[in-house]
Amino acid sequence: MAALDKFWNQFCSKRNDIILVICGSEASWIINKIINNKGGLHNRLTCQIQLLPFDIKETKEYLQAKRIRLVDVDIIKLYMVIGGIPYYLRYFEKGQSVDQFIERMFFSKQALFKSEFDNLYASLFKNSHNHIKIVKALSLKNKGLTRNEILTSTKFASGGGFSLIIQELILCGFVKEITPIGNKKDDTLYRLIDEFTLFYYKFIEPTRNKNNWVQFATTQVFKIWQGFSFENFVFKHITLIKKELGINGIVTNEASWFYKGNHLQRGAQIDLIIDRSDNCMNLLEAKFYDTEFSISKDYYETIKNKKAVFVKQTRTKKNVFYTMVSINGVTENNYYLSVITNQINIASLM
Repeated sequence: MAALDKFWNQFCSKRNDIILVICGSEASWIINKIINNKGGLHNRLTCQIQLLPFDIKETKEYLQAKRIRLVDVDIIKLYMVIGGIPYYLRYFEKGQSVDQFIERMFFSKQALFKSEFDNLYASLFKNSHNHIKIVKALSLKNKGLTRNEILTSTKFASGGGFSLIIQELILCGFVKEITPIGNKKDDTLYRLIDEFTLFYYKFIEPTRNKNNWVQFATTQVFKIWQGFSFENFVFKHITLIKKELGINGIVTNEASWFYKGNHLQRGAQIDLIIDRSDNCMNLLEAKFYDTEFSISKDYYETIKNKKAVFVKQTRTKKNVFYTMVSINGVTENNYYLSVITNQINIASLM
């Protein structure tokens, strides 16, 4: 680092024909030594490029470029397991199903990704066992944990070291920081949103060395997991959702909200809120269904209660719209028309 510092400041910076590109797979080194450099390279960066995974639209285009034709719901199922990582997607073979791919890549005796989890974190982070402790704690709580809850669960000491690990996980797209509306800063949630990590802790680690994916794929446990994974999917595609809503040009803040409730009023939780600068809010409800979803009377009462509690407890003066996000649409029955303002069909984003 000292040599690089001297080379840049005493030689390169005096010329106008040199571009220095620094890249590497160990994210923590790039963040600590280059981006957050406190020495001679401080504030020398002119551009940062964070290589992001494909979104769902790009994933479909990539598969089509490989002459792989899958229905939209299967592309979404695949995305919820491995995300939009081209390195993983390249191994999907023409003519196979999503379940066949998962079985071959993670559960068969010759599974290519059998050791992928450990290799992934070791390649990205120095002292990766600390990062793994945090993501493992987060994997146990679908809605996320507060900073204090993570500290309690992992036995880490609160300080700069812990903050740096969290920041690295956020910058690398493993964790999302969610600021609740109207709640204290201490209530900020950290949610694990990396698809592969979530899938690993739910299905791969507990069944290591067992070839039983076909059995798991039909269980209720997997179906419930898909519902929570679809919520993360919505988090990651908020830009496309805003565009579909026609509000991509409006300044927004994405947040969450929860109310514990008391003996007078039921509690409520809303996972994703688009708080808009045009005096409006969209409360998003994500439902993973292979077919068109229909709102029942019980579900109608749940949504109605959520909205009423939210408006009362936050005392918001903004227009509040309830938006359903699904794969194949929501039936516009009487319950839908009573509580839902609009809906987003994920297939339209693809």
